[in-house]
Amino acid sequence: MISETEWKEALTSSLEELESPQYRKMLEMLDKIPTSVKTERSREEMARIIIEHYGLEGSISVIDNVMDQIPRRDERVQGRLRLFVEKLRQKQKEETKGKKRKRKSDLKSKDNKKEAAAGFMKNGIISDSDSSDEEQEADQQKSCKSDKENIPSWRKTIHDLRNSDDFCQKPVAGKIVQKSCLRSYETKEKVKRFFFYVAVADETSCIKVMVYGEERFKQIMEKNFYIFKNVKMEMFDHSNEKVLKVFKDSTVSRTYPVDVPEKLEVEAQTLIYRHSPIFSIAKAKLFDDKTLVSVEGTVTKIDRVEHVKLKTKRGKKEKRDFILKDDTDSIRITLWGNDTQQLRDKSHGDFVRVTNMKTSVYFDMVSLNSTDHTSILKIPNDEVLNVTLKIIGITDATKMETHLEAETNDQVETFFVESKLLAKAVGVRLDGDFEERLLQKMPFSADVVLQGSKINKITASEKMKK
Repeated sequence: MISETEWKEALTSSLEELESPQYRKMLEMLDKIPTSVKTERSREEMARIIIEHYGLEGSISVIDNVMDQIPRRDERVQGRLRLFVEKLRQKQKEETKGKKRKRKSDLKSKDNKKEAAAGFMKNGIISDSDSSDEEQEADQQKSCKSDKENIPSWRKTIHDLRNSDDFCQKPVAGKIVQKSCLRSYETKEKVKRFFFYVAVADETSCIKVMVYGEERFKQIMEKNFYIFKNVKMEMFDHSNEKVLKVFKDSTVSRTYPVDVPEKLEVEAQTLIYRHSPIFSIAKAKLFDDKTLVSVEGTVTKIDRVEHVKLKTKRGKKEKRDFILKDDTDSIRITLWGNDTQQLRDKSHGDFVRVTNMKTSVYFDMVSLNSTDHTSILKIPNDEVLNVTLKIIGITDATKMETHLEAETNDQVETFFVESKLLAKAVGVRLDGDFEERLLQKMPFSADVVLQGSKINKITASEKMKK
């Protein structure tokens, strides 16, 4: 039996042994944890977060692998981890033996059924119940085949791709879960070129993809499925992050749907941005069911923790609701499982940012549910910042509000602003061609007044308005 409390203590002690560069490298390798959750956390709190995102056994396995790659193979670190790694391997070995014994027992039972059925047939008797049992067993065996076995041999899975470094010998296929805006760079010859990012997921994993070429920005659309050929995995020096690169001579083509698990879709939404785009509550309520969004506002009510019975599994799960209000509307947010603990230090009247939530639409009622990547950050109510942003892209633009990509502190963040304020600041008309006119002005710098991710005031240079 592996004790979660003892593992957390050992993990905390091991993290405290790491030097700062090693600790940062470890966090970068824990790709299941959103970047926003990794920042400004004590090492003791990070141990809890690692266990929450990977689970008890999964966290032991991933830390064992990460410590080997950092590398920290010395006794001061490995001595604390060894006991838990050995316990996990022993448990997995016993489970494997148990599965083999059960498989032998099932095969023997099946043979007995066949012999009995043959006896019935010989005597002119057919048992409907025996027939239906065999059909049900066949269906179960068919459904138990792993996703990997069902993947055609002509393509490479994203899971396998993440462990490769060279040009792929096989194509990669997946769903475009999210797409960034079009971005630009200059070559050594001062020639302007374009690229954008997409988050791609298949049955096994998800990956960030960098696509070169302005023409492909219009070709590749969210929610569609594509095949990528002649692509390459490369490491970004500034972020130590592996990305898949689609070059000019790569081939991109539409394909049939791939069965992407919902959990991987949610994870893919955090690859391009640290969190899903932040919307006003009124805007968030307009999205379809199960759309990933983030919101900000004031907590107006927090309910008690409830224990809800699960429909498909035995046992209960913790659930906690709270109400969030901004200047456009209010909404009910439901936290599940360990996410309920994120409200421990929050209270009525706090201004918070709630990221990576899923919309839930029931008739005319819209609420939000937590996901594996949800985080709640408390922001001081009176925190208003005066900063200069370099606006580089648009993620969404309506007459009500516009969502912008902006470069700040060497990172790309998303912000939202009332469209009429933005139109006035840059000197463009707020009509059907509003987004196109904005794009023609980019990139540009502007002085803004921020509260959270909302731009309350924006002033562009006089040069911009010409």
